[in-house]
Amino acid sequence: MRTVDPAKHEAKRRAILDAAAGCFAMKGFEKTTTAEICRAAGISTGSLFHYFPNKRAVFVGIFEQDADETAALLAAAGEIEDPWESILHVIAYVSEQLLHPIAAKLVLEVAAQCSRDADLAELVQGNDRALRDGLTLLVTRAVDAGRIDPGLPPRTVASWLVALVDAPLSRVILEPDLDPAAELAVMKELIARFLRPVLAIPPPAVGRVADTGEISPG
Repeated sequence: MRTVDPAKHEAKRRAILDAAAGCFAMKGFEKTTTAEICRAAGISTGSLFHYFPNKRAVFVGIFEQDADETAALLAAAGEIEDPWESILHVIAYVSEQLLHPIAAKLVLEVAAQCSRDADLAELVQGNDRALRDGLTLLVTRAVDAGRIDPGLPPRTVASWLVALVDAPLSRVILEPDLDPAAELAVMKELIARFLRPVLAIPPPAVGRVADTGEISPG
């Protein structure tokens, strides 16, 4: 009996999902055929059905893989000593994935499918919750370490971080020539300015503050 190498099996499965994601992004779920997925992945139809029973299972597998990657990402972030850097690590990874040329189209397609597939919708919503929950823990750790403003509720901060990361999706559709690296740099700066601790400004020791904001003697 032939044994299956788990590592090779998983690598092949991932390759099929990556190829299928491109097909679904370009043509949508309904119009994409299993034959097209096989051509993109460089495999036979028989090989495809060895890994997935049908086209829907391939589509769902993309977002099951996303759940696994999110869990691994958050676990790695939790090992980073500086809690602020752990937040930036998550933001950078997720942003880079969403700024990929096919990401926006794929997100639009999964949204359409979720409206008619309750199980898929639950999976996608679960992925979103997992990311928010993980970021909430990282934000809480950063607050405790004095790295970000303690007056901001961690859960709310996590929700806004996810929303900010999702925002470029619409821009990618309207502005396909966006520079991902430049966009990510600006996003990091916006997040840093939003979350950094607010430092109290002590009153002047001598003189009075004029209407211009300058300190005048006397």
